[in-house]
Amino acid sequence: MADRKAETNAISGQPQKAIMDFDPPKKPKRNIYALACALLASMTSVLLGYDIGVMSGAMIYIKDDLKISDVQVEILAGILNLYSLIGSCAAGRTSDWIGRRYTIVVSQAIFFAGAGLMGFATNYAFLMVGRFVAGVGVGYALMIAPVYTAEVSPASSRGFLTSFPEVFINAGILLGYVSNYVFSKLPTHLGWRVMLGVGAVPSVILAIVVLWMPESPRWLVMQGRLGDAKTVLDKTSDSKEEAQIRLADIKEAAGIPEDCTDDIVQVSKRSHGEDVWKELLLRPTPAVRHVLIAAVGIHFFQQCSGIDSVVLYSPRIFEKAGITSSSKKLLATVAVGFVKTVFILVATFFLDKIGRRPLLLSSVAGMIFSLATLGFGLKVIDHSDHTVTWAVVLSITMVMAFVAFFSIGMGPITWVYSSEIFPLKLRAQGTSLGVAVNRLTSGVISMSFISLYKGITIGGTFFLYAGFALVSWVFFYFLLPETRGRTLEDMEGLFGNFKWNFPKNKNNNNIKEAGNSNGPNGQVQLGSR
Repeated sequence: MADRKAETNAISGQPQKAIMDFDPPKKPKRNIYALACALLASMTSVLLGYDIGVMSGAMIYIKDDLKISDVQVEILAGILNLYSLIGSCAAGRTSDWIGRRYTIVVSQAIFFAGAGLMGFATNYAFLMVGRFVAGVGVGYALMIAPVYTAEVSPASSRGFLTSFPEVFINAGILLGYVSNYVFSKLPTHLGWRVMLGVGAVPSVILAIVVLWMPESPRWLVMQGRLGDAKTVLDKTSDSKEEAQIRLADIKEAAGIPEDCTDDIVQVSKRSHGEDVWKELLLRPTPAVRHVLIAAVGIHFFQQCSGIDSVVLYSPRIFEKAGITSSSKKLLATVAVGFVKTVFILVATFFLDKIGRRPLLLSSVAGMIFSLATLGFGLKVIDHSDHTVTWAVVLSITMVMAFVAFFSIGMGPITWVYSSEIFPLKLRAQGTSLGVAVNRLTSGVISMSFISLYKGITIGGTFFLYAGFALVSWVFFYFLLPETRGRTLEDMEGLFGNFKWNFPKNKNNNNIKEAGNSNGPNGQVQLGSR
């Protein structure tokens, strides 16, 4: 056989090609170093998940122990989201000042103090002080985790890696539910305090582990530390060639000449975050305005779907559906957390294969159906004098379906999308603004759920959420272009022109960072060639 191949080569004068030569290029293997960095950074999101999950059960015992009203319960549950606005808004400037990595450490330290205060709270006012401190820490963590992960990830797996914060939020929710069930056996006055206070433990571990992570290469370039940035990019890229392309693109975005090879260079003050808010809010270009609307919109609609109401008040929802035993309600909430976590894990593997838009639109369509059906089931139960078994089963099934549909698209894509579309100079503050809207909307939704279902019935509340989800589907369809496979420096042509088709030309050398040139008044230019 080998002789026959040799003869063929000799006759044709052409080199022998094996069948494998005609195979399409293989997708690069996942970069283990980048994967480890993304995992460590994203673990900070466990804090929010744990707080949401544990509060859903702790509220039952806090209400009995401190003798508080339903309105006070609503405020206690949702106020952390409003407090986190402070952290998410401050985190953008903080991360530009001290770096992404140390901002993560700051978030852990603040949450540790908050969890300790909640665990030792002796009354409602003391508990609210703890909620305030913990909320600021959560705001910091929510903003910085997706930004760091997006900036350190290679384009080939950025969707997979940047979805990790949502994965760990779900893991935290599940841990909170499990904590509720385990510590519910303790005396009432002690059980809820242990539930809340034990959240301080992971923050200490994470703060220490994060110190072993490298700094974001994009932040290093913004500080003029090109040598350090090159070292990190070499470790987190799929190849040396990709590392060189990423470095060149980031340098251009930061206003550093491409032929500059010094390890340390002087950068303009603008690279440290000055005047960013003016470019983002007061004098945005059409493309920057489109980016801002997309980022703020996806965060707003994520929370308007009522996901935090379902997660926080699932024991009350199950009670309305006919489950009266406290232990059974807590077990049912554990099932919600389990379903949510499993489906978010499934979603992470499809973000870079299917794309953001198909997953997001499919997810929201499923949410609309499950919310409307849940509203119908709860309406039937409300208007019946006896137990309607099929309506109870339908309602419980639709709660599980809703969190499953949310987790395969709307949950992870919100964080992935909003962290990858902003140009380098606007990324930290732009992402923090999106997170601020997310937390504000979540706070309003979670602090109004009990009052809302008392006013328009619990079934009517979920019909309302379904309406919001329907509007969000239209918004996403018309305003969110596909970003799969693009580097962070490769978003220029996607925004401002409302062309949603994925470009055929994916040559990174020809498409540069959105924000690499300054127009009049120092504006970041996007969407212009």
